[in-house]
Amino acid sequence: MSDHTHGEGQNGNSVPAPRDTGGEVIRVRKGMFGANNGGDTSGYGGLIRTITLPGASSRPYGGWFDEVADELEGALEEQDLLPENAIERTVVDRDELTFHIAREHLVQVARTLRDDPALRFELCTGVSGVHFLGDKGRELHAVYHLRSLTHGRIIRLEVSAPDSDPHIPSLVAVYPTNDWHEREAYDFFGLIFDGHPALTRIMMPDDWQGFPQRKDYPLGGIAVEYKGAQIPAPDQRRSYS
Repeated sequence: MSDHTHGEGQNGNSVPAPRDTGGEVIRVRKGMFGANNGGDTSGYGGLIRTITLPGASSRPYGGWFDEVADELEGALEEQDLLPENAIERTVVDRDELTFHIAREHLVQVARTLRDDPALRFELCTGVSGVHFLGDKGRELHAVYHLRSLTHGRIIRLEVSAPDSDPHIPSLVAVYPTNDWHEREAYDFFGLIFDGHPALTRIMMPDDWQGFPQRKDYPLGGIAVEYKGAQIPAPDQRRSYS
């Protein structure tokens, strides 16, 4: 994605370039849903799509994005934290500002965004889990949307962790409303939020095996239990022959 379009798009003078013109290619997916065992019944089995994550943007970002980036970097420096150690990259895509944060610095960055008078992102509207199978070494992502009620702005934080070490610091101490959101991301994606006061499943049964919204989770053939009653797996409920 060409960087020069980002600042213009934020001001409404142009549209972003298509995603397949730059950024990080993490996977080439075949078919509508990525099925690779002949199970694609969508009629789009011949479709080939490149999965690309937006690359880092360069300044100027446009509008108030530069002001927020400057204030955040300055506030971190005042705390003796080099911005480049905390902010892995800054992405402006689809008129949205995202800071990719190193997980070990997530709590400090979030607290800075909340408390600094020039930033004042007082509200986190939740955390969403994402699983990118092709993003090797950082397959699991946690995405936070922060809103400044004082300045009328919205930004995004994104943190990644590998499948082999799915630990991310909890932000409940900074944003208490994240309590149940982190439980949901843990329940569905297996992200472990270190420091959460009670990280238990919130929707699936406590003894459920696996994490249903991961891209490596089976899409069928799994029995379902509701309050002790067993419901057969979908491929065992009826015969089509």
